Amino acid sequence: MDDSLSLQTKPEIPWRLIGLLSLAAALWLLAYNTIQPLANWIAYTLLALPQGSRLGESLAFFFYDVPKIILLLGGMIFLISLLRTFFSPEQTRAMLGGKREGVGNVLAALLGIVTPFCSCSAVPLFIGFVESGIPLGVTFSFLIAAPTINEVAVVMLFGLFGWKVAGLYIASGLVIAILAGVVIGRLKLERYVEDFVWQIKSQGEGVVEKLTFQERVERSWESVKEIVGKVWLYVVVGIAVGAGIHGYVPESALSSIMGKQAWWSVPAAVLLGIPLYSNAAGVIPIVSALMEKGASLGTVLAFMMSVVGLSLPEAIILRRVLKPQLIAVFIGVIGVAIIITGYLFNWIM
Repeated sequence: MDDSLSLQTKPEIPWRLIGLLSLAAALWLLAYNTIQPLANWIAYTLLALPQGSRLGESLAFFFYDVPKIILLLGGMIFLISLLRTFFSPEQTRAMLGGKREGVGNVLAALLGIVTPFCSCSAVPLFIGFVESGIPLGVTFSFLIAAPTINEVAVVMLFGLFGWKVAGLYIASGLVIAILAGVVIGRLKLERYVEDFVWQIKSQGEGVVEKLTFQERVERSWESVKEIVGKVWLYVVVGIAVGAGIHGYVPESALSSIMGKQAWWSVPAAVLLGIPLYSNAAGVIPIVSALMEKGASLGTVLAFMMSVVGLSLPEAIILRRVLKPQLIAVFIGVIGVAIIITGYLFNWIM
């Protein structure tokens, strides 16, 4: 009797689902490897544009990058979302609770990469972290890393520049999040958090869901549809701008403005990026085109990180829980860190 019960409760391996995922992966690889010749055929054979012409180069760039980025986003977001089904806000707060400064900042920044939060989640996350007793500096390390090092940026940088640039982006974002959190924590700025935040009582840990593999796959597919549905237009517009830069903007013009020789290019890029509202899907294709035309890596990465990690909408959202003095420190510390990172990349690359 006991043996039969144990057999009945033993989870079955979802072979059919695994087979479908394997087939989807094979079709994804086939499509990805077909994009380049197909883009060239459309631009130079179907449309009969001369190779090397400005319009031909721009359209070939556009026809190649749009499907490539969409495929990369779909595939990588599915995998990342599958990983994220093992995390919840309650688990994240539990992992950070009681951690000392330094260790807590490192762990918070790492968790910020893999947990499904963005700037729109800043206020509830901030309140939840504070009510759980997590130090202010550790909380900011998480809030900085979560939007700055996002899956869209990593996927697009990997697709356009390779793993080295994507790795540098992740490493620099982590260092910025950790150091900025430590600095903010050492400044003892708790008095600049709105009073009502400290008065909120913790409601305890939420219930952690137990999902089957099929449920995790279904949620990951829903994330793909949701995220790609939100950013595809940014991808198309960003790549269209990048294609125009690729085909029509003289290389000498951009290299003189955003090259290593112009010492002021990095802080200017950061100041330009702060008030702009875009996401990685919109800004990275432009970054790619700028670099192809002679802009330096440090300058364009500083611009991208300021757009993604120091967005004006996030500052407005955080105003609900932070006083202006702390928001100013938040923007200032991250801005200086991004500028230093930009100069460092220009120096080593």
